[in-house]
Amino acid sequence: MTDSNLFVALRAAFPADLDSLAIETDTGLNYSWRDLDHASAMVANLLQSLELPPASRIAAQVDKSVEALVLYLATLRAGHVYLPLNTAYQSAEMAYFVGNAEPAVVVCTPANFGWLSKIAFNAGTRNVFTLGDDRTGSLLERASHQSTEHTPVPRAADDLATIIYTSGTTGRSKGAMLSHGNLLSNALVLKSYWGWRSAQEGGDVLIHALPIFHVHGLFVAIHGALINGSRMVWLNKFDPQTVIRYLPKATVFMGVPTLYTRLLAEPGLNSGVCSHMRLFISGSAPLLLETFKDWQQRTGHTILERYGMSETVMLTSNPYAPDARYPDASGQPQAQRRGGTVGFPLPGVSLRVVDDRGTPMETGDIGGIQVKGPNVFKGYWHMPEKTAEEFTPDGWFKTGDVGKVDANGYVTIVGRSKDLIISGGYNVYPAEVEGFLNEMPGVAESAVVGVPHPDFGEVGVAVLIARPGSALEPEAVLSHLKATLANFKVPKRCYVVNELPRNAMGKVQKNLLRDQHKAIFMA
Repeated sequence: MTDSNLFVALRAAFPADLDSLAIETDTGLNYSWRDLDHASAMVANLLQSLELPPASRIAAQVDKSVEALVLYLATLRAGHVYLPLNTAYQSAEMAYFVGNAEPAVVVCTPANFGWLSKIAFNAGTRNVFTLGDDRTGSLLERASHQSTEHTPVPRAADDLATIIYTSGTTGRSKGAMLSHGNLLSNALVLKSYWGWRSAQEGGDVLIHALPIFHVHGLFVAIHGALINGSRMVWLNKFDPQTVIRYLPKATVFMGVPTLYTRLLAEPGLNSGVCSHMRLFISGSAPLLLETFKDWQQRTGHTILERYGMSETVMLTSNPYAPDARYPDASGQPQAQRRGGTVGFPLPGVSLRVVDDRGTPMETGDIGGIQVKGPNVFKGYWHMPEKTAEEFTPDGWFKTGDVGKVDANGYVTIVGRSKDLIISGGYNVYPAEVEGFLNEMPGVAESAVVGVPHPDFGEVGVAVLIARPGSALEPEAVLSHLKATLANFKVPKRCYVVNELPRNAMGKVQKNLLRDQHKAIFMA
């Protein structure tokens, strides 16, 4: 059997000089490649000393730190399954995850040990360790006595490497099972597609300012740097001024749209501080076209948008080469990296758009997005019926996203199928309405959700954030839409709020908005 342990591939990409800088932190601590190798060996040896069953789940609800990254690498190295959990989860949520995943080991912050250890022990977990973001905790204390040498446990490509729980906006969270092969194939494709530069080409430096309990920060950003042997600037928390301070010594930055809007609010952001940068990447939530254009104007860089999921890692991406051009339908040249789209299916990924019956749609028509590829997950943990439901008989995964593919092959995401509003028998796609709302003067951002209605079955409600210094009149907003859109698409109510509810990755939590407004027409 060929050893397909993801750790082996990542370790093979470490530079020859293991004493060179691997991670620079904003606290002044630096880590060499040898530090990562030795520390992950010590934690892997600790896990091995516990005599755990093969492929045990190692659950981690810890604050971001390099040591938390070491725990992830050690879990892969020891042949176990990593289970990252959002630090915002509270006791009821953690009781579900621990009960569902049945981890052999739980690692938590020292502050949460009291209540989380009770949940873990009651669920049958025998080992609970602590890990702080200041290099404290019982995990490191126990690991400090272990050897710095460790032989990675052989794994097959199809063996489970991690379980990522989905956000659970439509019921209980589902554990997406990703294999070593899923993760490695995607890392290698992105290394090539995004033009990661080797040390001989000048080398890339990644600013890592994302959480590491999520696909974006853990698998896209970290794998990207490690599989290329590239140095990281590590920020435990995102701070726009700190990012700007490090931009002149970095080349790659990955962020969610909220991070880009916060950076644009800083007067210190300009083309000068970005002159050394090679690539800005955005994902996890839709990037407003205005943010895309503002970033171009301020920095001289064009943000690369891409599309992925917990179940698939990355699926599509705008092209890396920002200056490459192609003629559009009218023969006019257009820049390849296009705002408002998520680019093309990645090499090895197949993508199709289908109607409700599963029939492929015509070019430009909106429908459900289905995908195939080596990056697509194995299924949902302990949910065989749900897994079967989410795959077609011919093996395509139903993403639950709604979108279209234009004549040039660009994919545009219109929204989630669960966000579709069926009003009086007509389909209303919230993203289309939001696009018009976001172009209106005084509107900073919008969210449109469907709520029950006694006559139409369902109608739209618009929730807006006003730009600083602007005053929005809800009735005027709706009147403007009525002059622009078909009447069935126009929301029946409009509200102006100070902020929209978001998850940790910046996505608007439309389920909360639906719950908040679900009774307004049903009284």
